[in-house]
Amino acid sequence: MISLEDAQSRIDADIGELPDVEVPLAESLGLVLRQSVVADEAVPPFSNTAMDGYAIRAADSVGASPESPRSLPVVAVLAAGAMAPRPLEAGEAMQIMTGAPMPDGADSVIMVELTRSGARSSGDGTAVVELLAEVPVGNHVRPPGDDIAAGTVVFGPGTVITPGHIGVMASVGLDRVRVRRRARVGVFSTGDELADGSGPLRPGQIRDSNRPTLLALVRQAGAEPVDLGRLPDDEAVIADALRAAAGERSGEAVDVLLTSGGVSMGEFDFVKRVLMELGELNWMQVSIKPAKPLAFGTLLGTPIFGLPGNPVSSAVSFELFARPAIRSMMGLPPQRPHVWAIADEPLRRTPDGKIHFLRVVVEPEPDGSWRVRSAGGQGSHQLSALATANGLAILPDGDGVESGRRVRVMVLD
Repeated sequence: MISLEDAQSRIDADIGELPDVEVPLAESLGLVLRQSVVADEAVPPFSNTAMDGYAIRAADSVGASPESPRSLPVVAVLAAGAMAPRPLEAGEAMQIMTGAPMPDGADSVIMVELTRSGARSSGDGTAVVELLAEVPVGNHVRPPGDDIAAGTVVFGPGTVITPGHIGVMASVGLDRVRVRRRARVGVFSTGDELADGSGPLRPGQIRDSNRPTLLALVRQAGAEPVDLGRLPDDEAVIADALRAAAGERSGEAVDVLLTSGGVSMGEFDFVKRVLMELGELNWMQVSIKPAKPLAFGTLLGTPIFGLPGNPVSSAVSFELFARPAIRSMMGLPPQRPHVWAIADEPLRRTPDGKIHFLRVVVEPEPDGSWRVRSAGGQGSHQLSALATANGLAILPDGDGVESGRRVRVMVLD
């Protein structure tokens, strides 16, 4: 067996970077920015109001109070996107809605809650607003560039794009952006015992859970999952499917291939055998539990991860080996966060020379510490505990961790 670190190092050595591409802004979420984003215009581009109220000259509100209101005629109503028909004169008000441009001549906004309306002048019937408070110059006015000044470098290369970044880039007029390309990850499952869908099972069959799980994990990692279906235990069929997925005929290879099952020591572990014949393969027995067997190599330049067939082993192997590689290709931080947590119960194991990864529930405390407990059954076939878990407790060789002791946890959610 080889160590976890050795296995990860072998994989790192064969993983390259994906090229940069230009994509529509809406498709850039979660990708790594590969350009500097410079604001060519101010945001906002004009002076506007932050409140519903009345645009006035601050001098016209001096001395106003509920007991001694100041009355101004309302000469226009301005909605967002509407320009004032003329400049505001002294002794006038314009009703204005949030986001509407400030009229020339106005220097302040009094919010509607500090006014009283409904009265009309006795002369021409013009609406009148009563100011119930004095407001300063600039009250509730957003000047041009209040958010972003023209010429500002908003974001630089290496930024991981979030919804907030997309909103800002849209606000400065970007509709396309240069990023590190999103990885396309093809997923096969293998085995005659597997069945898809909800139909009745034949004797000896089980439903395929690995492929749906891996496809979801690929999407969660920020990559594009490609469902390549289920393969029987047939060397020729497996070889043909792997060559096709690696781009031998179509020319549209995925960036990474994942298979589950067929990589252990059994007579019918055909995936390992096919990969050894077709490509450059490292078959490893890694000193971890679960997920000890791992096949990794390249076929026509495409990295291939042969993951174990047991459901939990497949998912844990993805987390430890495939996910970091996929994210590195996209320029994203490869590793899940790790925390030290206090065990609420004993986390037992037996000495066997391996690192054990236990499915656990880890929760933060108000003081910033973390607590951890088992998520349930720890067998490599017990997928239900993986659904409950939001972390993997990392137990070095030995007897485990007693209640109240610290343990390192990889946080999955």
